[in-house]
Amino acid sequence: MPFARLATATTPTCHIGLGLAAVGRPGYVNLGRDRDLGEDRSVDALRARTHDLLDAAYAQGVRYIDTARSYGRAEEFLADWLTRRPDADDVVVGSKWGYTYTADWSTDAERHEVKDHSLAAYERQRAESAALLGDRLDLYQIHSLTPDSPALGDKELHARLAEAAAGGLTVGFSTRGPAQADAIRAALAVTVDGEPLFRTVQATYNVLETSAGPALAEAHDAGLTVIVKEAVANGRLAGPDAPEPLRAVAEEAGLGCDAVALAHVLRHPWAGVVLSGAATVVQLASNLHAPLVDLDDDRLAGLAALTETPDAYWERRGQLPWH
Repeated sequence: MPFARLATATTPTCHIGLGLAAVGRPGYVNLGRDRDLGEDRSVDALRARTHDLLDAAYAQGVRYIDTARSYGRAEEFLADWLTRRPDADDVVVGSKWGYTYTADWSTDAERHEVKDHSLAAYERQRAESAALLGDRLDLYQIHSLTPDSPALGDKELHARLAEAAAGGLTVGFSTRGPAQADAIRAALAVTVDGEPLFRTVQATYNVLETSAGPALAEAHDAGLTVIVKEAVANGRLAGPDAPEPLRAVAEEAGLGCDAVALAHVLRHPWAGVVLSGAATVVQLASNLHAPLVDLDDDRLAGLAALTETPDAYWERRGQLPWH
């Protein structure tokens, strides 16, 4: 399994990955995007920004890169970088299928992505990812699995995924929404020929949204690698948008709110990889200070007061505008 390469890493940042959701397309839901990206969001500008982030991340010990078919041209940008950096042969690459990017490089499209967890969608997007990433693709995940997803009961899809796994590709899934825990437990029960199908799970977990925690611990105990996304809640836990209790802990620690937010996740023994969603090299550097944060009981108690109900959190996230 490719994540065995990460398990043997000893750098302070070895449990932090870089996600490309914010830089593979001009529009996204993160707060502060205008400040981060400025006016030039051309393909060339975002390609260069992505490569700068990948260079900086690799130089600082990051070895897991996360992308998806729906992240605009992120797979393409990553493939270009991998070609340019043959020395980065120890990078683990994960992508996702199940959403199609539909915004046509616009920030004000009526729909930015369309969900489809069918076998036909898998076959189409698997071929698209393979054309770009080839044998550098280590992990392929169902994107944003929910308890009502047809992918949970599609035996033909399961068989095709198992074939891919037999060929050396790690198969996983990501989740979203207030019922993440239910989706995780349902996916853990999926087997092919008596063997568990999925080897990784990627879920949202942060100071505000902790409901998936027990299910992620169960997944870890079952042998899955746990990848955490949205540790800074699309910017709600970073910079000027961070709540006062988090700012207070960050001030005491002498580090950024984003680093504290990532540290809050990294402290869990089940957290295999925590993704940075940085859009700038400066943000990435701040994120990578997370292993330096000391969260004692008093600080953890202050952060625990920020936890929202899953319904409230996901309602708020659903209201974040694409910009």
